[in-house]
Amino acid sequence: DTHVAPLHARSTCERLAAAGKQVELIEVAAGEDSKSLTVLEGVLRKLASVRFGRDSAVLAIGGGVVTDLAGFAAASYLRGVAFYACPTSLLAMVDAGVGGKTGVNLPEGKNLVGAFWQPRAVVADVATLVSLPPRQFREGAVELFKHGLLDDEFLLGAPEDTRFAPNGDSSTLEEYVARSVAVKAKVVAADEREAGSRAHLNLGHTLAHAIEAASEHSISHGEAVAYGLQYAALLGLGRGWFDFTGAAQRLLSWLEPAPLPCRSFDELLPYMLRDKKNLAARMRFVLLRHEATPVLVDDVDDDEQRRAWGQLLEVVS
Repeated sequence: DTHVAPLHARSTCERLAAAGKQVELIEVAAGEDSKSLTVLEGVLRKLASVRFGRDSAVLAIGGGVVTDLAGFAAASYLRGVAFYACPTSLLAMVDAGVGGKTGVNLPEGKNLVGAFWQPRAVVADVATLVSLPPRQFREGAVELFKHGLLDDEFLLGAPEDTRFAPNGDSSTLEEYVARSVAVKAKVVAADEREAGSRAHLNLGHTLAHAIEAASEHSISHGEAVAYGLQYAALLGLGRGWFDFTGAAQRLLSWLEPAPLPCRSFDELLPYMLRDKKNLAARMRFVLLRHEATPVLVDDVDDDEQRRAWGQLLEVVS
């Protein structure tokens, strides 16, 4: 995007050109609005105008918006060309740039159009994190924290680790990123196209995607997922399942997210009903039955949802 291009992309293009490659740099506006069909069309038409063939590759350099958009462009152009990801944000390194999910948003909801298209390689250089504002770094850490809830308790200590910072110790950052990626890679390897267990990676995301859409993406993905994790914790607690409300609340306190876009559950419900995990018009949630034991449930009734929403409002008020 226009923020990352002068920091990392242009120098990369120069080195590729010096190695004899034909290179076209395509820049898009920074922000979630670039994950749209309109912007995707512009990228595809640019590839067509310079007559890129099936021997070409799309290289994404940037955050999650860019890796999602570029990956979908690679999956779509000529019915599929090679894709490489060089994530430069923490969110993209530990989540968006890994796993082969690509796509764009519709006004009706997030990530409703896309394709599964695996990158040939993902190159995450933690040195690029120094260019991130601290807040954006913390927002990316939310997905890393989620992976800790799913399968690696070590990752839950990130918010309290003073070495875990954009300009932190490189070996520490590498360990956190590598362990987080390992959690996601293990899940994706077992269920690439989300026929079953890959849906567990959506812990906290049913509410999160609704919050993002209702706020017109003024609330970041990381902030929304932090709210969503607390909501999932409260839903599970109401059933007497694993209690991670304290951990989720510590994450919220560390992140200090923007205020919720609304206090009415009814405003969020239409977006939740369009969530891509839903089947047969039944809303599905990922919850933790036991520690590091996620389950996908479709029997969370309206009373449970509204009670947990009211409790979430109390937590963040």
